[in-house]
Order: sequence, then C-alpha cells, then structure tokens
Amino acid sequence: MTNDRTALQRMAGFGAAALLFSLLVIAVRVRWVPLESVDRGIAESLNAVVAPSDLLVQLMGGISRLGSFGVLFWLIAIGTTLLAVRRQWRLAGFLVVTAVGGLVLDPTLKLAVGRLRPVVEQPIAHGGGNSFPSGHSLNSLICYAALLLVFLPALRPRFRRPVVLAVGALVVLVAFSRLALGVHFLSDVVGAWSLGIAWLGLCVTAFELLRYHEGERVTEPLDEGLEPEAADDLRPVEPHDRSRSHAVRSAAGALVAWVFVFGALVALGLPLARHRDGNGDVLWDSTIPHWFADHRQGWLGEVSLVGSEVGNTHAILAIGLALGAVALAAIRRWRPVVFLLAVMFGELTLFLASAAIVGRARPDVENLDGPMPTSSFPSGHVAATICIWVAAAVLLAPRTSTHWRWLFVAAAVVMPLWVAVSRMYRGMHHPTDILGSCLLAGLWVAAMAWLIRPNQDLAEAAADREHERVGAR
Repeated sequence: MTNDRTALQRMAGFGAAALLFSLLVIAVRVRWVPLESVDRGIAESLNAVVAPSDLLVQLMGGISRLGSFGVLFWLIAIGTTLLAVRRQWRLAGFLVVTAVGGLVLDPTLKLAVGRLRPVVEQPIAHGGGNSFPSGHSLNSLICYAALLLVFLPALRPRFRRPVVLAVGALVVLVAFSRLALGVHFLSDVVGAWSLGIAWLGLCVTAFELLRYHEGERVTEPLDEGLEPEAADDLRPVEPHDRSRSHAVRSAAGALVAWVFVFGALVALGLPLARHRDGNGDVLWDSTIPHWFADHRQGWLGEVSLVGSEVGNTHAILAIGLALGAVALAAIRRWRPVVFLLAVMFGELTLFLASAAIVGRARPDVENLDGPMPTSSFPSGHVAATICIWVAAAVLLAPRTSTHWRWLFVAAAVVMPLWVAVSRMYRGMHHPTDILGSCLLAGLWVAAMAWLIRPNQDLAEAAADREHERVGAR
C-alpha cells in the first residue's frame, strides 16, 4: 500500500511538472506581460552585477560549460561504456534513451516556441538559436540526474544523500550561470526544469514498470537508485591494490622521470633550434619538408588533414576517455586508469614545457595548418599519438588473444607513423621534431609502465595460479 501511495505521489509530481511547462509555453507564446516584466528585470539586474567583473564572467562561463553538450556527451558515453562492459544492458538503455530524449526535446521546442534571447545592456556571452527552454538547464538536469539514479547503488548509504544534494546544487549552478551570462530568461530555466522533471519521470516510470513486469520490486530511486541489485557491478573497482607506499614511490619516481625526460628534450632541441634558425639539414630537416611541399596533391592533402586531426588534442582526449572507461569497467583496478592519466598528463606538460624553452621555428615552407601557438620541437601531435596508442597496447595486448594482440601492436606503429608523415607533409614539423616526440613518448611511457605497473593484476593472477598448481601436487 505504501509503495502504491509513493508511486502515485511521484506520478502526481511529474504531472505537475508537465502542467507547469505547458502553462509556461502558453505564457511565453502570448507574451504575458507580468512574466516578461519579471524575466527582463532579472536579466538586467544580473547583467549589471556580472558584466563589470571579469572574474564573475569567467566563473559563470566555466560553470556553464559543465552543462554543455561536449561535457554531457562524454559523461553519458563513459557511463554507458561502463554499463555495457559490465553487461548492465537495461541501465545502459535507460541512460541512452533519457539523454537522447533531452537532446531531441531541446532544439524541437526552441524552434516551436521561437522566443528570442535576452537583450542586455552589456552583452558578455552569445547563445545560439532561440531562448525557450534553456538547453543547458534541461540537459544538465536530465543527464546528471540519470547518471545519479543509475550509479547511486554503487555508493555507500551514508554518502548517497550528500551526493544527491551535490548533483542538485550543480544543476542549479549551471542554470544560474545561464541567467548570469545573459543568454536566458528565468522562465527559460524554470521551463527547462519542469520539462526535464517530466521527461525524467516518464523514463523512470517506464523503467520501474519493466522491473515490475519482470517480477522485481519497485525501488525508491533517490534512496537506492534504479537497480540496487547491480551495486557490485556498478562499483568501479574491486577492493584491492591500495598500497599507499607504492603510490608515494610511484609519484616520486614520476617526478624524477619527468625532470630527466625534460632535460633530454631540451638538450636535443636547443642545438637544433639554434642551427640556422631551425632550418638546417640535420637528418634532412630542410630536404624532407621541401620535398613534401613540392609534391603536394589534392587527395594527399585530404589524407594528411585526417592524419593531422587524428593526433590533435580533441581526438587524443576522446580516445583516452574511451580507453579509460573500458579499462576501468573491464579490469576493475585503478592502476590502468592511473597509468593512462599519468601518461597523457605527463606528455602534455613535457611537450608544453620543452616547446616553450626550445622555441624552434617551423619549416620554411607553406604551413597548411596556419600559425600555431607552440614551437616546432617536439611535435605534440606525434608524441600524444604515440603515448595513447602504445599505452593502449600495453594495457590491452596482454589481455587479449593472439589475433587481437597484434592488432593493438600494429595500431601503436601505424597511427603514429600516419600522424608523423601528415604533419611533415603539411609543413608543420622537421624530421628531428618527430625524433624528439619519439624520445619524449618512449621514455615517458616506459617510465610510467615501470613505476605504476598497470598490469600488476595479471602478475598476481599468474602467481595465484602457480600457487594452486603447486598445492595440487
């Protein structure tokens, strides 16, 4: 009886949210004067406070990005990957359907309502498209709430309420940032929230009905999540591998390794940068870029463009996030994830620091990618590509069959080679820049693999099998 009453109360709340959204749509469409007066008054007041402060503008912009498509897409993608690897297909489906629903509702309703963005005295941000409802507010509520409901069972009971409150605060901050930046009215945010609650309620109700028809009990989503039985599978790692002393030694070793790799890069790069303004012919540094520039063709330019983009920051970040999600879900240890983070963060800092110190000029040919903010030595594209694909091979090759193992090894060779040739073809790097990238990536990945031991679980499993074999004799 209690469950039935709770379910009815919940459905009444979702219905009230849907009703509120409908009323707001009507009020916005007919330009109800009291609503427009409140909306414009709040927009002007916030603009007068936020616009004069660069700190507030930057802060609001940073918070706003937490509700952007780029951030929410990767959170949903990583969450779905974790669920799929753990074979929690029902939860993965809920996450995808709920998030995609928000992505469909936002632009459709913006187009249907056709409300213009606020016009403020001191514009500090620009929003694309129409104003009602707020897409950041809608999708942040839907996506963060869906992730919370799915992964709540993985938390200990005493942590669940604080996490629920933290997620709620994050959704409110994202919505407020849109108001503070002057790109939405208050009714845009309230409309987005009411629509998001109604849509989320519909998806949760459908999920609970599915559980009910399969003979499972109906849950209290905000107290125990959607699927309490999946708690063990939803926890990211198993309770192993907590040696603090090893973590301290690894951190200290990584700092020492960083200093030595940085020293090696500077020692190699400075003489190259000082040799005829970086355009000497050491290892054909001048001959090869000029040869590529003289033999450029249309289709080769397209191939080189793709090869160059494969090694850019966004592509490498995407590959790293996907690989990290798979590693965390499949291996259930922190070491592989820490290994990936250390490899990529170390590569980025080594590249930026060494490029700033060396300051080598680009080849004296036409640069197809235009001016770049960093110097030529070493190639950040090539170094990042080597690091991510070699790290993938280190983690995945020992865990797969012989057939797949060679595929990962081949990718660790072919992908960096493609990026390296593309960057030289496009006039962005000398051959010795590529050599510097190989030095950076090779030394750094080797150091991280030795210090962090990302495949320690395989060694432990082999040792356990050996003990069992000896004991069986």
